[in-house]
Amino acid sequence: MKEIKSIGVLTSGGDAPGMNAAVRAVTRAAIYTGMKVFAIYRGYEGLINGEIKEFTTESVSSTIQRGGTILKTARSEEFMTEDGRKKAYENIVKFGIDALIVIGGNGSLAGAQQFALEFDIPCIGLPGTIDNDLFGTDSTIGYDTALNTIVECVDKIRDTATSHNRIFFIEVMGRDAGFLAMNSAIASGAEAAIIPEDRTDIDQLEQFISRGVRKSKNSSIVLVSESKKDGGGAMHYAERVRKEYPQYDVRVTILGHLQRGGTPSAFDRILASRMGVAAILALTEGQRNIMVGISNDQIVYVPFSRAIKFDKPINQNLVTVLGILSI
Repeated sequence: MKEIKSIGVLTSGGDAPGMNAAVRAVTRAAIYTGMKVFAIYRGYEGLINGEIKEFTTESVSSTIQRGGTILKTARSEEFMTEDGRKKAYENIVKFGIDALIVIGGNGSLAGAQQFALEFDIPCIGLPGTIDNDLFGTDSTIGYDTALNTIVECVDKIRDTATSHNRIFFIEVMGRDAGFLAMNSAIASGAEAAIIPEDRTDIDQLEQFISRGVRKSKNSSIVLVSESKKDGGGAMHYAERVRKEYPQYDVRVTILGHLQRGGTPSAFDRILASRMGVAAILALTEGQRNIMVGISNDQIVYVPFSRAIKFDKPINQNLVTVLGILSI
């Protein structure tokens, strides 16, 4: 097994609060163990174009509190091609990088898995996504901060909802995962959450209307995942209410990229720091092609194949809790 003397680190896909804390931890843990660190700017696109710079411990000073990513990020269509990945590998060789640490979501880790298979380079993934949708980890970097941002926004919207006796559909991110919608609904005291995982034969809108508004409430907050399954999205459900229940005054708020920004929470800073150090320790132990996760407050190593392939299930107890508390 080749000794790892230098590592490359990049952030890829959608930015997430805490990515900088992860870059900082990776950089300092690597230097602590005697490795060189090469920062790769703009994700896989930067790896292809050679946007690479050696980092020192000072390079990551005063970054733990910053949102976004100091390394920038970009989605790279070229990296999805064999030719693009070959160019990326040529830069890996050129800069003498022995292993790659990728901080990002499902697509980013899938790219790392493919790259590792084609060029036999050790890759370690850190789950950096606000969606919290990667299998094998209880939480992803950025999820907690995004959740707190959503709750803060919903608290403000409730003030106007109650003043005007309105139903507010608030659309949040999460792609095809309902973790943000479900947990922010519970934390903000919302009346319902419409999530992809619950879209079976049950009409979630009808269920919400029948048990909530019809009984005793003149104003309500409904969190809706942005997923487009079965029509999906807040606008879809708002239009249904206007057609099927015209007696209700409906408003829609789409929080959008507001959810990605802001100073990372203490939880995300600590999680990112632990995972960053664990990534370097994993390399020193000979681990490769795994995602660093957290389970029951313990660091775990999850093969890329499992982290990417399997859908992360939502805790059905949360659905029950929200149903009980929304009466």
